[in-house]
Amino acid sequence: MGDDVVVSLDLSNYELRWPASLFISEGERVLRSTGPWQDRAIWLMTEALAGTTAVADFEDLPNHTAPTSDPWATTATGWGTKRAVMDQHDWFTELIRRAPELKHAAAPRPYWPQRRGNGLAHDGSTARDTRRDFARLIGEFADNGYLVEVFGEECIDDHSELPDPSDVIDRRLGIPDLWPLAPEAWGEDTFYGLIEVFHDLVSRPRTRRFHSYSGCGWHHSEFHNGPARILYRWKVNQLLREAGIEYELAAEGEDLGRLVAVTDDARSQLVHRALNDSPPDTTAGVRHAIALFRGRDASAESKRSAIFNLARILEERRALIKEHLGKDEGALFEIANRFDLRHRRADQRGEYDEAFLDWIFWWYLATVELTNRLIASRSLA
Repeated sequence: MGDDVVVSLDLSNYELRWPASLFISEGERVLRSTGPWQDRAIWLMTEALAGTTAVADFEDLPNHTAPTSDPWATTATGWGTKRAVMDQHDWFTELIRRAPELKHAAAPRPYWPQRRGNGLAHDGSTARDTRRDFARLIGEFADNGYLVEVFGEECIDDHSELPDPSDVIDRRLGIPDLWPLAPEAWGEDTFYGLIEVFHDLVSRPRTRRFHSYSGCGWHHSEFHNGPARILYRWKVNQLLREAGIEYELAAEGEDLGRLVAVTDDARSQLVHRALNDSPPDTTAGVRHAIALFRGRDASAESKRSAIFNLARILEERRALIKEHLGKDEGALFEIANRFDLRHRRADQRGEYDEAFLDWIFWWYLATVELTNRLIASRSLA
């Protein structure tokens, strides 16, 4: 009689190329899938983890497709020995459970020419380099099948005419001949427009099959745009941040998937709470105000309109505010009434720096969020 063979999961050799939360959600979906699941698991690890080490470790493990009631079943370790404690299902389950422990893949430390400032691949233009990096990123998404749902996929057995990618982009952006991507030809508006367009085009294939006939290659299927857009925002925002570009793709709100001004973590959390915790009758107004204020091309007039939307919500809650602030409630509305924000009267003040608009917007949004919590606490009482 032998002992259990315990196979431990060593995470030190695996590096994550995805957000951990996305890897977990897609991994849990794989584990819930019916029928053969190993190919889905291998595809997920191929995408989300750097290198091939994890896939190789997974494939080395036994595949117990069904539990056995015989504790002394014959295994590769010999007759009369209990089966290994960890099989492919156990291993993958633990990998997903422990995903937050995985280190993220990082770019290699600079090599000699880069440290010496003699990199031959760069022309000295940070903007151009960023655009080339973005084009390479889109190439990676395309290679992994993320554009198949909208661009189609060639197959030697299928002679259907595929959509023209340039036409697909042109219909959305209004600029022809953008595919294949040529980053050296893009102006700023085209570059930022493409960032937003591809956010709406990507869709993750959860399965793939290899068509070996005449070297046809991989074919992708079972598309879902939710995880694709999460991954796309994560990768593009990382690219923009590293380039020092102070925009990011919005992850929620009326301007989901559109470039917005970067804010600090505290204000980002405030936006998240205001978007998600507002009562149904004010949600649309809050979403619209935030979209007006944080848009990449937001003007002073857009910011005034955003403040007006928030002031209207607060006006409707004036009794609630007065109940908690007493006579100080009037100070909240005095600024909106005395300055050139809402009523636009001749006696209002209009000569002030645009930074004032930023201050009043965040003050009003924080007050909306405060009143959201007061309303919620009343409903629980």
